Amino acid sequence: MKARKVTDGLVKVFVWLCAGITAALLIWILVYIMSRGLPHVTWEYLTSKFGGDDHGIYPMIVSTLCLVGLTLLFAAPVGVFAAVYLVEYAKPGKLVNVIRFATECLSGIPSILFGLFGFIFFVQICNFKFSLLSGALTLALMVLPTIIRTTEEVLKTVPVSYKEGSLALGANKLYTLFRITLPSALPGVLTALILSIGRIVGETAAVFLTAGMVYRVPKSIFSSGRTLAVHLYAIANEGFSFDECFATAAVLVVLVLLINFAADLAGKLLIRRLGGGQPN
Repeated sequence: MKARKVTDGLVKVFVWLCAGITAALLIWILVYIMSRGLPHVTWEYLTSKFGGDDHGIYPMIVSTLCLVGLTLLFAAPVGVFAAVYLVEYAKPGKLVNVIRFATECLSGIPSILFGLFGFIFFVQICNFKFSLLSGALTLALMVLPTIIRTTEEVLKTVPVSYKEGSLALGANKLYTLFRITLPSALPGVLTALILSIGRIVGETAAVFLTAGMVYRVPKSIFSSGRTLAVHLYAIANEGFSFDECFATAAVLVVLVLLINFAADLAGKLLIRRLGGGQPN
């Protein structure tokens, strides 16, 4: 009994130590980037263009936001409803196994291969050229596994009694899905989307092979653009000052935090609207 208590204590200390190290690393990275980058971030730097004597990042911010929104527009419905099909409608069998195998294969493919596929298929064969559309379609393929698998696991955690109670009251399966199941699983779905946003914002190889590296504000989805991550890679590779690199990195981190906060807020409002009550 005493040995078990000692073992439990050691495991608890080890778990807390690992959690503390993880949190400390995150805080250290954020503090280091912010302390080096924020002093060089000015209003002019955020609102001016890049070229000549101007080193502003306004076009890159716009391109990043457009690419995130366009990618989620393609990936979120497909990923969520693919997970719904696998959990709620599909019967165990070869088709389900093939879909899950394909999803696992997609999650293991390096991003540079997605970029090469997007360059050959979307840019050249589909003739979308270097554009936000080509980049968004390529990134949608990359984040689909995350959305599908995360949503699938979350849907499985929804209590069966919720569905049975709805069906017992006379609701059909589709109504139960949209009014009971999905609102209950929405926090987990939102987590999948936030993880996807992080990958979209931080991706470089697949983006500059499909969306391009032109530092201008895109006029449409068929226009090329340079995201903040690609811009950070470009200025670091071209030998710009480290101050400008850290400034771009700081803006990128803040932008990700703001997008995640906005997504979380939108998710809570959607839960309230669909569920008809106060979200937890």
